[in-house]
Amino acid sequence: MTFKGLKPIMYGGREVWPLVEGGKGVSATNHASSGAWAAAGGIGTVSAVNADSYDAEGKIVPQVYNQMTRKERHEQLIRYAIDGGVEQVKRAHDIAGGNGAININVLWEMGGAQPVLEGILERTKGLVTGVTCGAGMPYRLSEIAQRYNVHYLPIVSSGRAFRALWKRAYHKVSHLLAAVVYEDPWLAGGHNGLSNAEDPKKPQDPYPRVAELRAMMRKEGVPESVPIVMAGGVWYLREWNDWIDNDELGPIAFQFGTRPLLTEESPIPEGWKNALRTIQPGDVELHRFSPTGFYSSAVRNPFLLDLMARSERQIPYSRVSAGEHTVQLDVGVKGKNFWVTPKDLDRARGWAAEGYTTALKTPDDTVVFVTPESRETIRKDQADCMGCLSHCGFSSWKDHDDYTTGRLADPRSFCIQKTLQEIAHGAPVEENLMFAGHAAYRFAQDPFYSNNFTPTVKQLVDRILTGD
Repeated sequence: MTFKGLKPIMYGGREVWPLVEGGKGVSATNHASSGAWAAAGGIGTVSAVNADSYDAEGKIVPQVYNQMTRKERHEQLIRYAIDGGVEQVKRAHDIAGGNGAININVLWEMGGAQPVLEGILERTKGLVTGVTCGAGMPYRLSEIAQRYNVHYLPIVSSGRAFRALWKRAYHKVSHLLAAVVYEDPWLAGGHNGLSNAEDPKKPQDPYPRVAELRAMMRKEGVPESVPIVMAGGVWYLREWNDWIDNDELGPIAFQFGTRPLLTEESPIPEGWKNALRTIQPGDVELHRFSPTGFYSSAVRNPFLLDLMARSERQIPYSRVSAGEHTVQLDVGVKGKNFWVTPKDLDRARGWAAEGYTTALKTPDDTVVFVTPESRETIRKDQADCMGCLSHCGFSSWKDHDDYTTGRLADPRSFCIQKTLQEIAHGAPVEENLMFAGHAAYRFAQDPFYSNNFTPTVKQLVDRILTGD
């Protein structure tokens, strides 16, 4: 079938290609990649999630947290985030050279999301065209957009989620709603919006879900000119021919998150880029280990496999003898108030014999068995929390009121700020969380990348526009 081709759309007062660069934090999408994407005529997206800032010599400023309390470290994190976001936007705008558009991306569940977003927009007036925002229900996004006169593009995974946002807030600022991003919760990389009613093992066809979203938008009176941005699983546009110029779906744009990682301008280290070329079908795992509590998709590398194995070394316990919990746990714990089943006692003794001699309590009345070394790392990472999320399951941090979720810190998770900062700045990819979309295996199959070819962003955008 011949590729229909794309037509430019009006966004921010100028014609742009309906191609959106997916914003990826921490520091996996920065000024270099987003500026180049805009220069190629698309909508570049600076990640405003703890973005890098630079010293007088142009070197990245390390984000170091020496303050004594979590609250003080959280306040420092907000300062880093604003300074970094402002610097990235200014540099991206310069690279774009008046072409395309520059958006910024924030996660509503990141710590201090509102002050960070407001701080960046206050210092970049006239440079940012719009704000994309997901990972939560960002009701206040429209209000902030109106205050700074920028467009907003909420990220949702269902028509129901959009309807809730529209009814509560967005209908009041409808003129700045530039697009609605539909992020496929089974295929998109990073955090996504899979609900408790949806089965992570049973992906659904995105077409009826997007058709439902458009029907919901029409019912609520959203102008037909507002496009839906399809995000997650998009590789060759020719595979989406039926979506283009489709009356049922209305105007459609496309977001690319994974493909821009492997470009000359992409800021991720070479080790990460090389690893992308080796991914095979099934190597990307939809999991729920993130301290946000959301599902997310990442490569099944040793870091993720270790988390999976840790949760498998888990048994429930009672504080008193009850039901099937008739024996006392005698490995990994101190005290006698750990009653388990005889079968689980045997499993625990087996794990202890393998070196997993320390049991850590979880918020769900279970214990997980880890090595003493892992225990030290987990406890240190929890103690060093700098408040990067609004609610963190791993450290029990909360970014408001009394600054605690009131729940036991969960050793089955990890410090997401630490690992994303490390992988983005050159630490071994095997030892860190490596976010990727489920189509990442196509790097190894797409002839465009043969002979280890790495395109510029302009070459990638031109290629995409051909349908490939």
